[in-house]
Amino acid sequence: MGVSGGVDSSVSAALLLEQGFDVVGVFIRTWQPDWITCTWQAERRDAMRVCAHLNIPFVELNLEDEYKKGVADYMIDEYKKGRTPNPDVMCNREVKFGGFLTWALEHGADYIATGHYCRVVRTSLVRGKKSVLSENNFKPQLLKGIDPTKDQSYFLWTLTSDQLENVLFPIGHLQKTEVRKLADKFKLPTATKKDSQGICFIGEINMKEFLAHYGETKVGDVLNEKGEVIGRHDGVLLYTLGERHGFEIIKKGTSDKPYYVVSKDFKRNTITVSQTPNDREISRTVRFHDCVWREALKNKNYEAQIRYHGVLKKCTLKSLSETSAEISFEEPDFSLSGGQSVVVYDGDICIGGGVAE
Repeated sequence: MGVSGGVDSSVSAALLLEQGFDVVGVFIRTWQPDWITCTWQAERRDAMRVCAHLNIPFVELNLEDEYKKGVADYMIDEYKKGRTPNPDVMCNREVKFGGFLTWALEHGADYIATGHYCRVVRTSLVRGKKSVLSENNFKPQLLKGIDPTKDQSYFLWTLTSDQLENVLFPIGHLQKTEVRKLADKFKLPTATKKDSQGICFIGEINMKEFLAHYGETKVGDVLNEKGEVIGRHDGVLLYTLGERHGFEIIKKGTSDKPYYVVSKDFKRNTITVSQTPNDREISRTVRFHDCVWREALKNKNYEAQIRYHGVLKKCTLKSLSETSAEISFEEPDFSLSGGQSVVVYDGDICIGGGVAE
């Protein structure tokens, strides 16, 4: 059980014990920048307290290298290329369901478990069909968590069916309020602890401050769609498409509507903004790569999500290969940027996704 020192993983461990599992608590230690306030020691202390309270073994697993290379370096490199990465997706792929899963299986575990709000169900059960075939003939599928405000399936689209065979999500069938009540019931030391925010494992950190430490930034011009200079920004590296804060508009117009970033030019160090971004001519078709699919694509309508808690958008898919595809949106989104995760759903089933080109 991945114990993070938070209430979700604590309740997950308690539920697994109640269900008769032999549970070992594993705290994953990852890399943190040396210029921010250290948080992992306090989280480890809380994780140790939970394990002691539940009377289960506690293990610390050092995955600093995996996190630094697979998450932090990736994130910095993507921003330098003008793309919009998702570090939480990569953290799950490289660390929790990468290094941690590999280590656990090598040490004799049958499963790893985490406190994510999502569910694993076999295909036969997902579709509501009965079959005389062995359950092993059906591959597991990833489903949204029951609580729509906490569902984290978006961050787990990279998991393959083979990985899901060895994964448990003990609280995916619960509302967050129910998890809090269970924490009180089990008298867990983390029962009243607030939920963590920010980047996976690093926590609350100003992204612009983070990027400024690892990439060259300099003041540049903000342009309107006519190419006229109307303001100043702190460096192209620091902005993403769709953002409407962090830059200064000097040349005011007659409208007081907010401006949104609609394009970036790294060579010229400029960003272009618009007050009516949705009126722009945008392609409805997006190509994406590094795809993972847990079921065969069909000639039907799906829904896609391009950011956590983002609105689900109707779409159709055209499979180009095992790792790349094209997605056609019913309504285009100007804020979709290269590097973003595009996650595809068939109802509550997260069938996979890819990275926008």
